[in-house]
Amino acid sequence: MAHGKTGNPNDFILPDLGEGVHEAELIAWRVQVGQTVAEHDILAEMETDKALVEVPSPRAGTIAVLHGSPGETLHVGNPLVSYKGEGGSAAAPAARPAANSAPVKEEKHSAPPEPSAEREDAGTVVGQMSGAAAGMSAEPGKALATPAVRRLARDLGVNIDAIAGTGIGGRVTEKDVRGAKSGSNGSGAASRTHAPSRPGQPAPSGRTSPAPAPPRTPTPTTRQVPSIPAGEETLRIPFRGVRRTIANRLRESVNQAVHFNVMDEADVSALDSLRRKLAAASGEKISFLPFIASALCRVLTNANFRAMNATVDEKPGDSSADAFIVQHRAVHMGIATDTDSGLMVPVIRDCDALGVLEIGRHITGIAAAARDRSIGRDQLMGSTFTISNVGSHAGRFATPIINYPEVGILAVGRARPSPVVRNGGIFVGNLLPLSLACDHRVVDGATAALALAKIIEMLQDPEQLLGPARA
Repeated sequence: MAHGKTGNPNDFILPDLGEGVHEAELIAWRVQVGQTVAEHDILAEMETDKALVEVPSPRAGTIAVLHGSPGETLHVGNPLVSYKGEGGSAAAPAARPAANSAPVKEEKHSAPPEPSAEREDAGTVVGQMSGAAAGMSAEPGKALATPAVRRLARDLGVNIDAIAGTGIGGRVTEKDVRGAKSGSNGSGAASRTHAPSRPGQPAPSGRTSPAPAPPRTPTPTTRQVPSIPAGEETLRIPFRGVRRTIANRLRESVNQAVHFNVMDEADVSALDSLRRKLAAASGEKISFLPFIASALCRVLTNANFRAMNATVDEKPGDSSADAFIVQHRAVHMGIATDTDSGLMVPVIRDCDALGVLEIGRHITGIAAAARDRSIGRDQLMGSTFTISNVGSHAGRFATPIINYPEVGILAVGRARPSPVVRNGGIFVGNLLPLSLACDHRVVDGATAALALAKIIEMLQDPEQLLGPARA
């Protein structure tokens, strides 16, 4: 980005951190005033509405001024740091998704620049580890790699922990991952389709879903809960980062959509039995969620219920004459995912073209990427319908907020043993609570009620759900 706003060639202007991002919260400085940095050294760790990013230095130099304090919201186009006047300015490099926060190092960076081949690769990874002084090491049995490289490995279906890294300190690089992919099947890296240009609108039908994550053992995380300082009665927490985006999106949904809810329960006794058999045969852990997504895809692609697989194209304040209902042929399923940073909704593209096992693998992959903040922005955009699995924590029924501009969301409660009536007899069944919310401007009450009844019918006859809804 140009430096014309300050006129000082030694000011580094905060670059665009992603499509449509105009500001970001400063999480931590990774440098100090007076510290000498090399080109591509990380200056700061920042959080946008969806991603944690590291901002690298565009040049070598000595830090003169840090513009901002941790917790402050900084705007794209304003100075981020100023260097001492021993050199000219440089164009702003692209920000990278952030790795785990590292403490500020007091020692000066003296490692020589990496060879050109390595530096070319470093542009695609998260952060630059300059020599052994970086002090970074992998957990036993786990590869040393950045979230961006781990995401690439998941997308290509490569087990990153089995790769011998050729980068500094044994780091696994992008080239290592792509080389492992080519060596395993000779096909090379798969091409990927770009995200749609308009946020909130779905990707064109026919794109291929990203490859799911390979099986892995999740790393347990602990949500950081702020504590009230000793001697204080209250704690004031500003809306920032992801939490502010969540608040704004929910307010927009409540202001724009006309919510109504319909609720019922499905007897998933037969489904539970099928799920256990499939898990035993495949060796994979399978929840109810892939089956629910498969049933939803069948309903949403049915001509009688296509009004629910839709988004609303409007601007705040538009009259109904200026708005459009956009119905979609393919189902791009949003999966509401609870993370330490708040709720995110990663998307499974063309979910209706996937079988149950494939859907389950995709859910595992995108949820893990959302939680470790390595997920790409394109995987958080373009859903046409959303599932919220509130039962993974607790509770039965819910009144979920629609993921606007979508027109429907299904909340899944916790299944529980309960008496059920079958053929005039009373039995103990396994009841799964379901809560469907729709935008009443688009979806009629009868349509929603019949759609929920059809979902329940299929969950109670689950054999039909194993294959894809769309050939």
